[in-house]
Amino acid sequence: MEIVRARETDLEAVLDVYGHARAYMRAHGNAEQWRDGYPSRELVQGDIADGNLYLCVEDGVICGVFFYRFGADPTYEQIDGAWLNDRPYGVIHRIAVAQHRRGVAGFCFETCFSWCQNLKIDTAHENLPMQRALAKHGFTPCGRIYLENGDERIAFQRECGKTV
Repeated sequence: MEIVRARETDLEAVLDVYGHARAYMRAHGNAEQWRDGYPSRELVQGDIADGNLYLCVEDGVICGVFFYRFGADPTYEQIDGAWLNDRPYGVIHRIAVAQHRRGVAGFCFETCFSWCQNLKIDTAHENLPMQRALAKHGFTPCGRIYLENGDERIAFQRECGKTV
């Protein structure tokens, strides 16, 4: 597997991966996260244009997609709980796996950690597969955060020195 930056020509394939992820979540008890077609075509186009959308590719096939950016995220300014530290961090959002495959999310997490040893991410309470994957890869639950629309999420952080 390798991680590459998404290009505009990848848009339809990325939207297919997100569609698969939405269906998978609904089929596994997580009907609230990524409802109403989130992430939208416009959001994904913006992520690509900004250079923040990445693909996990194996043998020329997209097996995962995620947003990564180094820098503060307004969503994480307020937390009901406490972050592990207040150092600069990288953010992972909108991670999705194409056709349920083992190891893809972990590969994406470990790649991001190689880029920045202080990462933050969040997920819905109902997203138990993601919570298990985060725990497996050294992320610590830090509390609750609230999205702009008011939805509550569990916030996680992984810092340097936390090994898996």
